Amino acid sequence: QVQLVESGGGLVQAGGSLRLSCTASGRTNSIYGSGWLRQAPGKEREFVAAITWGGGSTAYSDSVRGRFTISRDIAKNTVYLQMNSLKPEDTAVYYCAAGTQMLPTHISAFGSWGQGTQVTVSA
Repeated sequence: QVQLVESGGGLVQAGGSLRLSCTASGRTNSIYGSGWLRQAPGKEREFVAAITWGGGSTAYSDSVRGRFTISRDIAKNTVYLQMNSLKPEDTAVYYCAAGTQMLPTHISAFGSWGQGTQVTVSA
C-alpha cells in the first residue's frame, strides 16, 4: 500500500506562484508514475500533470502547460508541482496520486491518492 501526503496549498493572488509537494511512503517500489489532479467546486476531477517515477518523462493538460512544472526528488520520494502565473480558474483542491502506469494521464490510471490540498487564487 502507498501513502501520499500533500502540502503547500494556500491563498495567492492572480499572477503569483505556489509549489505543492507530495511525499510517498509505504510500497513505493510499486509506483511507476505519479501526478497531480484537481477538482474545482461543482466540477469533475481533472488531470493536471504527470511524471514517470524515474523522472524522465512528463505530461501536462493544455490548461496548465507552460505555467506548471512537475518534478521529482527520487531520494526523498517526493513529487513537486511548481505553479506559476496562477489564474483564478486554477482554484481547486489539488490531489497527488500514483499508479502502476509509467505516465498516467487518466483518473482511472491512479490507484493511490493523497488527501488533497486547497489552492485558492484571488483575482
